Parts: sequence; structure tokens; C-alpha cells
Amino acid sequence: MTAASPVADDRPSLAVWKFASCDGCQLTLLDCEDELLALAGAVRIAHFTEMSRVDIAGPYDVSIVEGSITTDDDAERIQEIRRISHRLITVGACAAAGGIQALRNFAEEGAFVGAVYAHPEYISSLNTSTPIAAHVAVDVELQGCPIDRKQLLEVITAELVGRKPVIPTHSVCQQCKGRGTVCILVAHGTPCLGPVTRAGCGALCPSVGRGCFGCFGPSEGANTGALASRLLQIGMAPVDASRLFSTFYSGNETFGDQARSLRSADDKAGGATAVNS
Repeated sequence: MTAASPVADDRPSLAVWKFASCDGCQLTLLDCEDELLALAGAVRIAHFTEMSRVDIAGPYDVSIVEGSITTDDDAERIQEIRRISHRLITVGACAAAGGIQALRNFAEEGAFVGAVYAHPEYISSLNTSTPIAAHVAVDVELQGCPIDRKQLLEVITAELVGRKPVIPTHSVCQQCKGRGTVCILVAHGTPCLGPVTRAGCGALCPSVGRGCFGCFGPSEGANTGALASRLLQIGMAPVDASRLFSTFYSGNETFGDQARSLRSADDKAGGATAVNS
């Protein structure tokens, strides 16, 4: 009896890659549950260590990348991934802006590693944490810490059918209004980045009385200067306002520059800065 020939798999190939990150954005993909089953039927998942031991050599139709570049090996690996990927999508604050780890970009060399590790001499890393787009061309950036599940499915679906994904660029404030949440900045004087932060979280923090921390990065046309002035007017110290802007997206120019400006104002006032410039 002659053995049957293998059936060719002509589905688009998808690879998921991790760099310096917490894996939260990859877990968002796994949390898609029923949609993940449909996705697995529509694409050939060629590489996704968080999900499977399957590792099929490229090239790949679509690569999804989580995490920032923090080592020399990272910088080399992302070049190779870009070379073998027709389309490259970055997901999350780490990949888009360097993430929380980008706080070290504003500190003296080795300041943080010495505070965290008992033997920093064993740690080999770059002095900065940089976004993927600082090293290779990126086709689509999806914001968030972590990303929104529905937005991720929208991006993947759009890639499969060859259209531009529909992702909101307006601010969290619009989401607050949509769900009937009273503005905590105006009504209670609670520091909040909602007016300058991109929608995507469903305005979760303001809905429970907490100010927005900027998890989805700056919204389109964000006026951070006006918000910074308002934060100072309600009694927030410049150093604290700087920390608010430099949590998740300190590596982003819009939030990062505002954080630096506030630190400079704090220095002039004789206060202590959040991190060394």
C-alpha cells in the first residue's frame, strides 16, 4: 500500500514572540477562549512558546511581538524576526514604548540593577529599554498594559482579510462618559490621566473611583501640558505628577517629555526628583 502524501496547509502562518515583558499580552491572546479556537482554525500557529512546543521554521505571514529590547541578543533577534516576517505587529506598552522597564532610561547607568539584584555583576543588559520600532519597521502597533482582547482580535482579523484595523484613538474620558461615570478629576480632585490616555480599558479605574494610570499610552492629540497644569492646581507635587506620567509609557515621547518637564520644575523648586535624569 502506498503511503498517502501529506496534505498541504495553505493557511496563513502566525508566530508569536517574546522579548523583555511580563507575558501579560500573550496571555491576553490565550484568554480569547472560544475565539482562540476559531483563530487556530483560520491560521497555522507556527511559533508560540506560551501555547505550544510546535516550532515551524519561517518565513511567517504575520509575527506578533511582545516586549522591549533590553539586551544585545534581543537587538539581533528582532532583526531576524523582521527578516522572516511579512507583517510584524507589536503588542503592549513594552513593545510600543519600552514598558515600565524603560524607567531605567532616565537613571544613572546601573542604578536600578544594583538596587534589585544582589549580584548585579552577573546581569548583562543594555542601559536602555527601547521599543521594537526603534530597531525594525513595524506594520501595526497595539497599545495597552496589557492589551485589550477585543482590540487584539480586531487586529488579527484585519490582517487576515487585508484591511486596516479599526482601533480607537480617542481618550478614556469618552469611555467614562459612555458608561455614565462622573469625572473624578473634576468632581473629586483625584489625579487622573484619562483626558490624555488612549481608550481601550473600558475606563475601568475611574469606574471604581481611581484615577487613570495611562496604561494605554497617549491618545491622539493629547494635551499633556494642560493636564499637568491642572494636576499641579489641585495640589499634586511636580515630582508626583512626573511619576504619574512615567509609569507605563515613560519611553513614549509624549508622556516621557512631560515627565521630564515636571521633574525639571521640581528641581527648580528644590524638590527631589522621581528618578535621576
